[in-house]
Amino acid sequence: MSSESQSLSTIIRANPRGWLIVAFMFSALSLVFSARAALGMIMPTWEQDLGWDRTFISTGGSIVLVFMTLVSPMAGNLLDKVGPRPVVTAALLCVGASLAATSVMTEQWQFIVLFCIIGGLGYGSLAAPQASATIGQIFNEHRGLATGIATSGASGGLLIILPLLAALVGWIGWRYSFAGFGLLVMAMAPIAWFLITPASRTANASASGNAAPLGARLRVIARNTTFWLLFVGFMICGFTTTGVIEVHLIPYAISCGFPRFESATALGVLSAFNMAGMILAGYLADKVNRPLLLGAIYFFRALSFLILMNITGNPEMLFLFAIMFGIFDYSTMPVLASIVGTHIGVGMMGLTLGLLFAGHSAGAAAGAFMGGYFFDAFASYEWVWIVSIGLALIAAVISWMIRETRNTEEAGTPVAA
Repeated sequence: MSSESQSLSTIIRANPRGWLIVAFMFSALSLVFSARAALGMIMPTWEQDLGWDRTFISTGGSIVLVFMTLVSPMAGNLLDKVGPRPVVTAALLCVGASLAATSVMTEQWQFIVLFCIIGGLGYGSLAAPQASATIGQIFNEHRGLATGIATSGASGGLLIILPLLAALVGWIGWRYSFAGFGLLVMAMAPIAWFLITPASRTANASASGNAAPLGARLRVIARNTTFWLLFVGFMICGFTTTGVIEVHLIPYAISCGFPRFESATALGVLSAFNMAGMILAGYLADKVNRPLLLGAIYFFRALSFLILMNITGNPEMLFLFAIMFGIFDYSTMPVLASIVGTHIGVGMMGLTLGLLFAGHSAGAAAGAFMGGYFFDAFASYEWVWIVSIGLALIAAVISWMIRETRNTEEAGTPVAA
């Protein structure tokens, strides 16, 4: 047996249940992110079958995002106080019930209540921040690698599960497909309950900080300079990823003369390299200077926009952008979670990451809006990419201002009750 396989075996044996939870969180995020992304996939079908216009269905997507922004900090705070077990279980039940109930909807108000509100509660309670906080409470060593693998499930779902769901819709129809998908997600809930037991949490995760009143915890976070540096950087992260790329990449590629299928394929390639980038960043977060690593991710993301501005008539450049941007897209998450664990403490990771995710969502909303605004104003996306380059460079500089320290990683930051 090689030294590499021995090392891997040693890592797994050190926390076997923890790595099972990592695999479970990968699968859970794959399902949850695919369920949320299904709205775009099913939109033309609902237009035809239900007679709803695209503006109304898109408004539902905005409602989901609003609920995710509101719910994420509350879910993170609850995760800190009672542990990830009930939060993850309830989130899976919400998402699964939302999908199953959506399969029988006939009225517009039912779509808002069932898919947008109930689903939004689930999506906001089980996203990358909550998954990262869960892993943070279960691992002391190899936390970055474990976080990177678990959260890469978000891209795995878009790459694997969503195409399967689309094929199923074409085979048996959207109602049966949504009902079956919802039951599958709900079936994950009891697995979460029995797998993520209170005994899974490290002693440090159950120690000081998470029993303090919410106001005291918020004051500690608000007085932490690192939190605000991360918050500004992560808000820019939302602008430059979810906002301008996930919403506007395909329309931009089509405006550059690429067929719709080739444009969508580029987004699929981007998602594949998302997974690789998250795992690699998580591994490096355990080994190198993390503020330097986080800033480098933002810096190379800025450079990737230079490639995007030169894709017209050049499919090789389009796919080169997809590869480069994919590596530096979601890879911020495991690094950011690792920094939060050391600078603020694992006892407050859920609340802190939830607040950071709210900032990310706000930045994403701004990016999505400004992308459309600039295109309508100038009939071009050029200024969208120029602004994105400048913002990503600012995020890099802000990240490099964070002081590296791993001294508090084990104990976290105590908060007086």
